[in-house]
Amino acid sequence: MDRVQVKVKRLPGQEDMVLPSYETDGAAGMDIRAAVKDPVTLHPGEIRLVPTGLTVAIPRGYEAQIRARSGLALKKGIGMVNAPGTIDSDYRGEIGLIMINWGQEPFTINRGDRVGQILIHRVHRAEFIEVEELDGTERGEGGFGHSGAD
Repeated sequence: MDRVQVKVKRLPGQEDMVLPSYETDGAAGMDIRAAVKDPVTLHPGEIRLVPTGLTVAIPRGYEAQIRARSGLALKKGIGMVNAPGTIDSDYRGEIGLIMINWGQEPFTINRGDRVGQILIHRVHRAEFIEVEELDGTERGEGGFGHSGAD
């Protein structure tokens, strides 16, 4: 299994925050925690930026993806508006999670709660080359739902 080192820094006043960590040996993502000063309640339909108290230096050629935790999504309807969120290798600001409550009940986030996952992925730079025609495929221009609803 490949490993990449990612430098992480706790922001001032966030020394008690737990660094992202894998909860199991087979986990793809590391849990990341909320660095809220006081409890934050997300009401149904509400969107909030939840701080983590962390900044990172993602190596060039990689990105960090921030995703919702599946248990929170299934049990409480808590997700991320821009899932997955991307942290570029040249970003050095605080990681924040744009969270939403799609559930029916208010949901309270406390300091240190596991609220998301962070995954590190390789990225490839693309070069777009303008052409007069594209090669054809069986699908062609078939768009959303072109193969049926099932």
